[in-house]
Amino acid sequence: MLTGSDLLAKVKDLGDVSKSELVRECGYVSTKKDGSERLNFTAFYEALLGAKGVNLGSDSAGRGTGKGGRKLGYSTKIQFNGNLLIGKAYTAMLDLKPGDEFEIKLGKKQIRLVPVGGSDEEE
Repeated sequence: MLTGSDLLAKVKDLGDVSKSELVRECGYVSTKKDGSERLNFTAFYEALLGAKGVNLGSDSAGRGTGKGGRKLGYSTKIQFNGNLLIGKAYTAMLDLKPGDEFEIKLGKKQIRLVPVGGSDEEE
């Protein structure tokens, strides 16, 4: 798979070819279990953007933004049923696992979650 200036040069050299042919000629092809060809358009376009200086970066959970959805906003809303949802990306950042327990501490218009057996101090 071509990257960087090699990728840009190849795209320029190929000129007016189909998108499929462009992806194929730049090496963004893999073979499926049944032996058929799979064109990796996403990887090609990400490499092309990178070669042109567009940095896709990664979110704070370490995933590339192309695979993780939108950027974390550090805010949430009460859902229609009254639940307050904290998404998977946040729990992953803290390395929380299913079954981890928290004590709910209520203050004036605030909620703090403190790990059971942990301290109430902020890290």
